Amino acid sequence: MTVLLMTPPMTQLNTPYPATAYLTGFLRSRGYEAVQRDPAIELFLEMMTAPALEIIRQHVEQNFEHFEDDELPEVIFNFLAEFDRYHQTVESVIRFLQGKDPSLAMRINSRRFLPEGPAFDTIAQMEAVSGDVLQAAFGNLGVQDKAKYLATLFINDLSNVITQGVDPYFEVSRYGEQLAAANPSFDNLYDTLMNESSFSSEILEQLVEQYLEETQPSVVALTVPFPGNMLGALRIAQTCKAINPDIPIVLGGGFINTELRALKDQRVFEFVDFICLDDGERPFITLLEYFEGKRGIDDLVRTYFLAQDSDGDENGQPYVHFNENAQLHDIPQTEVGAPIYDGLPLGEYLSLCEMLNPMHRIWSDGRWNKLTIAHGCYWRKCSFCDVSLDYIDRFDAAGADVLVDRIEQLIEETGETGFHFVDEALPPKLLFQLAKRLIERNVVISWWGNIRFERTFSQARCQLLADSGCIAVSGGLEVASDRLLKLMKKGVSVERVAQVTKAFSDAGILVHAYLMYGFPTQTEQETVDSLEMVRQMMKQGCFQSAYWHRFVATIHSPVGINPEKFGITLAERPEILFAENDVDFSDPTGTDHEMLGEGLRKAIYNYMHGIGFEQPMSFWFNQPVARTRMKKDLVSKAINNLITSNEE
Repeated sequence: MTVLLMTPPMTQLNTPYPATAYLTGFLRSRGYEAVQRDPAIELFLEMMTAPALEIIRQHVEQNFEHFEDDELPEVIFNFLAEFDRYHQTVESVIRFLQGKDPSLAMRINSRRFLPEGPAFDTIAQMEAVSGDVLQAAFGNLGVQDKAKYLATLFINDLSNVITQGVDPYFEVSRYGEQLAAANPSFDNLYDTLMNESSFSSEILEQLVEQYLEETQPSVVALTVPFPGNMLGALRIAQTCKAINPDIPIVLGGGFINTELRALKDQRVFEFVDFICLDDGERPFITLLEYFEGKRGIDDLVRTYFLAQDSDGDENGQPYVHFNENAQLHDIPQTEVGAPIYDGLPLGEYLSLCEMLNPMHRIWSDGRWNKLTIAHGCYWRKCSFCDVSLDYIDRFDAAGADVLVDRIEQLIEETGETGFHFVDEALPPKLLFQLAKRLIERNVVISWWGNIRFERTFSQARCQLLADSGCIAVSGGLEVASDRLLKLMKKGVSVERVAQVTKAFSDAGILVHAYLMYGFPTQTEQETVDSLEMVRQMMKQGCFQSAYWHRFVATIHSPVGINPEKFGITLAERPEILFAENDVDFSDPTGTDHEMLGEGLRKAIYNYMHGIGFEQPMSFWFNQPVARTRMKKDLVSKAINNLITSNEE
């Protein structure tokens, strides 16, 4: 039995999403022939060729044929006006970003080689505030990184041309996301799939035909980690069924696990045959045993399928059935094995530089082997988090030696020593053990991952992590308000976060902070005070990068399950036939979070470029806001206490 695993468009351009690699390793360890492909990166590369740009131009000209030049979107006007240069340079830029043509950097840096569309305006905007930002960021010798940044802007312009002029669902990291995310109805997705294929869909269909011809699979499995993968997954499934109606198609992944837990719409099963929830190894291996005749349909674990029997619809019509079968336990972390990247085009991924910020860029720059240290979250108390779901609630860890064995196996297979540990939150005790083993076994890697900013990360332990290869960490500061952090059950204080992040930074480890606004009962005053706290922390060098997220209540979080405990009322929800996650709510504080959000994003964007620290809080908002009540030296006092309060 041959299993073909695929990641639909779009996820990342710089490195494979790890789900298929994990399942490939697991299935091969159980004796199955598993092969994998990444149509996401291959679709993008097919669209970034000179012949593809010619077709894109034809679509653009047809779609805008009745527009005057001054009516065209700026990115479309620039694309048509500079088409010959785009056509000439696109394939060279792709090779450069793949690391195959580094000598091209000097020509890119001349600012005469590439056409410069609206994406390049950001340079002029920053230079108006702080002078020559490229010189400040890259100096005289940062030739490759400077060219990578400029080439990324070039790619962004072309991607926007496709979205605005050819395919409205195309985005580099999201593909028709709005059709799937928290959408109670399947209608929009279904109608899109029934309509004529777009240019990008036609390329995707050709790729799938090629994969099926190459691998001759018995089963096709698709992972849907994000809402923006759902349209691509169903388009792939649609193509597979058109070629071979009898081939079983299985769906799983993060979006499925989170949002399709109340699925009722039978039309989904016109495209796929089975949908598995939560950790994939046990449901999928049980499903394969069912295909082999070793198990019955009732043995399936956490699996949706279309059923028709006497226990179903009284008229004998098909219905969506979910088989829980909790008797079969999940596969322990010690037995899932190491990911295997065989079958993925590791040399074809693009290293991008999306922002002039050393921490923020690593999400899109470099080829990272992705690995989990543990399943689930060891804390699993945060009120805003989906702690009721398996991928967070069930904590299971492998030992340090097992992890180092997997790391060495991945290095041998891929030739890459960069690792991104993709845990919900890296468990400190195991993390310190892993760091010691890496040093003891002389395994040289560079790694980063997500943590909680808790007191156990002392100066000495942060230095241990740095010595083991840690280059960066990310973690949740969230609201930068002790009252709200307590309400969130975050388990940290603002002072503690300042101390821990400074300890990481002092050890030479880059730090990214996740920030949140609009949490239940959060006032305008608390939001402005949070921004002031963030300003102080970034100015003091506690962290280098951050991002403000608008709080969303989800049905699987404590806020969504018990809204009355947080002083809010959930909005009435429609009948759920497809996806369900986000839920609207009313907050008696009545804070204008929309107005605040724009100012927060503006401020943090400038702070990440080292600009605007001296501006008052009111500078970032278009209307008067609450005055900052924070003591200006709060963070510096916390940092001064670092040695005595945060050291072992």
